[in-house]
Amino acid sequence: MRLFFKSLLSLLGFLSVQTKAGREVNVARWGTADQSTTRSYGSYSWDAQNALGGSSCTSTEEQSNPWWKLDLKKTYSVNRVNITNRYICCVDSINGAEIRIGNNPSDVFSNPVCAVVSSIPAGETFSYSCRGMEGRYVIVNINGTSKTLTFCKVAVFVIFPGNLATGRAVTQSSTYGSWYAHQAIDFNPGFTNSWSACSSTDPQTNPWWRVDLRYIYSISSVVITNILEHYPERINGAEIRIGNSLENNGNNNPICTVISSIPAGVSSTFMCNNMEGQYVNLFIPGVSKYLTLCEVEVYGEGPLFQESCEDEP
Repeated sequence: MRLFFKSLLSLLGFLSVQTKAGREVNVARWGTADQSTTRSYGSYSWDAQNALGGSSCTSTEEQSNPWWKLDLKKTYSVNRVNITNRYICCVDSINGAEIRIGNNPSDVFSNPVCAVVSSIPAGETFSYSCRGMEGRYVIVNINGTSKTLTFCKVAVFVIFPGNLATGRAVTQSSTYGSWYAHQAIDFNPGFTNSWSACSSTDPQTNPWWRVDLRYIYSISSVVITNILEHYPERINGAEIRIGNSLENNGNNNPICTVISSIPAGVSSTFMCNNMEGQYVNLFIPGVSKYLTLCEVEVYGEGPLFQESCEDEP
């Protein structure tokens, strides 16, 4: 009977995990924005970056072919783009704007068009499907002479599929300042304000970071995003360990791979050949070592069901 209820609870847990096929995340807030010109009124400046905060608006001067550009810092497959129009004044200035997605930062008009904005009512937000278009840059532009481009917010949504680490319990051997362990699974790659987006231990002997997947999975790959600034070489020599034991804080589990290096700001994928485990550890052997992680993603299949001898009648 105990075995039956345990199997039932495991099945319910399996179904709840399997429904998490992916999560849609606004990656715009992690980027930096620029525009063709910037309108000023007295001491107030309608900066490009205003469109990422949502509390104020952005605006160009009146000009030919104005544009606004968002650098996402890495290439994403974009699901949709939201634009929020101004609620007073100049609400027609967004009419006819093109949303472009691509990888050309200098010739913004060469990037492919996702959608054309016919109009957006004052203060409202409209969503435009981009069907997985790939690019590092999101551009909003208007063609023509004597045009002003102004709006209040842009959100860029990307679907992160099947990351098993999402929402799981994480811990690390120590914490440097406010570089908390959970910041390594918050989807934010830490290209800006890394102190609030990445995890890091204090300098210590054999630092480690661990995620508890809650169930046993067959792990196909682990993706690590390295810090863009401040000593990216600190990841060198880190071991990825996967298993079911918490002996030595999980650092005695089998090794998937040893990371020789990851370039600054790059996400590298490490294949783990379907190693089975509940715990995924990052571990650096040695003295006076920091372990800094800007994002950890875990991919695989499961949960796997295993019966222990103690449940047999």
